[in-house]
Amino acid sequence: MIRAIVVDDEVHARNELCAMLEETGAFEVVGSCGHAIEALQALKHERPEVMFLDIRMPGLSGFELLNMIDEEIMPIVVFFTAYEEYAIRAFEENAVDYLLKPIEPERLQKTVQKLRKMVREPERPVYPPQTINKIPCISAQRIRLIGLTDVDLVRSDIAGVYVVTSDAEYFTELTLKILEARTNLVRCHRQFLVNIDRADEILLQENQSAQIRMRSGKVVPVSRRYFRRMKEQFGF
Repeated sequence: MIRAIVVDDEVHARNELCAMLEETGAFEVVGSCGHAIEALQALKHERPEVMFLDIRMPGLSGFELLNMIDEEIMPIVVFFTAYEEYAIRAFEENAVDYLLKPIEPERLQKTVQKLRKMVREPERPVYPPQTINKIPCISAQRIRLIGLTDVDLVRSDIAGVYVVTSDAEYFTELTLKILEARTNLVRCHRQFLVNIDRADEILLQENQSAQIRMRSGKVVPVSRRYFRRMKEQFGF
């Protein structure tokens, strides 16, 4: 059985595809997700082999979601949508297949045949990374998109990853690794990324460590490991 999740903001379309996948006898549907945050959570906890992903969704599109997934848990991706115009972009993103709604059972069977071969392969498709401009965060039962220009820092602890602005902080499912690789945030500590553009001064300390004071007054630690990088960033 192929472990799969379905991501679509339309409940009816999502449920219909889940039922069709189970009827093929080839899939175990381990997640049914209505938006990007749910999808990131399902990918992290369920580790599916395949993700059926809608493209046009409110907040974050399927393409944007794809760019926020760690390589270690990246599934094989099949896009499905009601819009033909996204087909070229989908294959540029190395999607395995592109299904048009409403999905015909005969057409789905062709996708199943492809997937059965691919899940046995040791190598998976590589999806080209793009820059992340907004970070999806959970705030009061809503998804809040925080623009990078509003971010002071990002920190992680045992409870998760938090995006910190001048006046609040928000939980995000994105990892420090993804945010470091696909934004202009700079690693200054194993548990911290910092927005250099919002820094006010760097406070030098002993043992080649430091602290960065943000315009908001927040202080971010700089560990010895990243001290040289910070010196280069600040030009001293």
